[in-house]
Amino acid sequence: MGDNIEFTAVDLFAGAGGFSLAAILAGFNVRFAVENDKHASETYKKNICERLSQNRTALYSEDITELSAKKLRLKHFRDTDCDLMLGGPPCQGFSAHRILGSGVDDPRNKLILEYFKFVKVLKPKVFLMENVPGILWPRHQEYLDQFYDQATRSGYNTFPPVTLDARDFGVPQRRKRVFVLGVREDLALAGLDWPLAASHVKPNSKLGKKPTWVNCSSVFWEAPKNDPNDRHMRHTEEIIRAFQNTPKNGGSRKDSGRVLPCHKGHDGHKDVYGRIDPNAPAPTMTTACINPSKGRFVHPEENHGITVRQAARIQTFPDHFIFYGGLIASGKQIGNAVPVKMGNSIVTHIRDFISQNQQESPKVSRTQKKNRSRAA
Repeated sequence: MGDNIEFTAVDLFAGAGGFSLAAILAGFNVRFAVENDKHASETYKKNICERLSQNRTALYSEDITELSAKKLRLKHFRDTDCDLMLGGPPCQGFSAHRILGSGVDDPRNKLILEYFKFVKVLKPKVFLMENVPGILWPRHQEYLDQFYDQATRSGYNTFPPVTLDARDFGVPQRRKRVFVLGVREDLALAGLDWPLAASHVKPNSKLGKKPTWVNCSSVFWEAPKNDPNDRHMRHTEEIIRAFQNTPKNGGSRKDSGRVLPCHKGHDGHKDVYGRIDPNAPAPTMTTACINPSKGRFVHPEENHGITVRQAARIQTFPDHFIFYGGLIASGKQIGNAVPVKMGNSIVTHIRDFISQNQQESPKVSRTQKKNRSRAA
């Protein structure tokens, strides 16, 4: 890949900025992002806008349905194409935690179609949408069908949705997510490897001499001095005693002897109040990842839940990336984020593909080169 091309991107439903950071590390200039949540917006602004992109990324902290894609195109892409559009529309309506028919009429489901309104106006060379596996359930087929129909009508070659696991890309976490990829029809598809091949494989795999999955032991080292994210939930004495009775490095709630009324009569909720096994990839960081009552989120050895910093490391955010809004809000932002390392693997491949299709090679600005080093 030539080092004299400037790549441009947009990030919709940007959250705290995991996808944007992945793109910046891959050499993209994220021209603007949209995020309506006030705490996620603060995190994005103070990290991405003010430091890592050196004020080159404009953040719109507004309801995306009230923004004009045409005005944003004229403001941010008057001089060039949009190379890549990223985004992860809110996934609560598609969540696996929704039972039976719930979530079918959730208004948030329609935001994937709002995402495509921006695709139609900005005409990015490539769009990449991320969501939870629940989006593939038959009861949500209507939304995906509409999305793909609009993509075809707008001049995009599309690929069936693929489910990728973060641990296959060097992330110390089991995390499956669905990615929908579209390529503008004027781009030749040669050189596009999709779905992206795994860079890491299961231990003792017969898939060649690739690195094996990364265990999460490395996230539990000491946090930087005065790190505001080096915080965990406070627990009652009763819960702390249960943690003390839970075997280290992977022990479960049942091992502690603590049984609540909601646990009686069935085998569910086995992971709640369980310890993380540091010798394997961590469980999926959900929006409640700092709350041990919501999953296997207890420190491997210490008698408390994991800290915000540890959860962020599991999502492969660097330690200089600070989350704002308090403990609960920070956990929510981390759980909603695209793991930085996984995102970077995918976006880097897309960058190389776009580069192959590039007719001209405008020079990369000094600012963009600085962005790459500052974000690392």
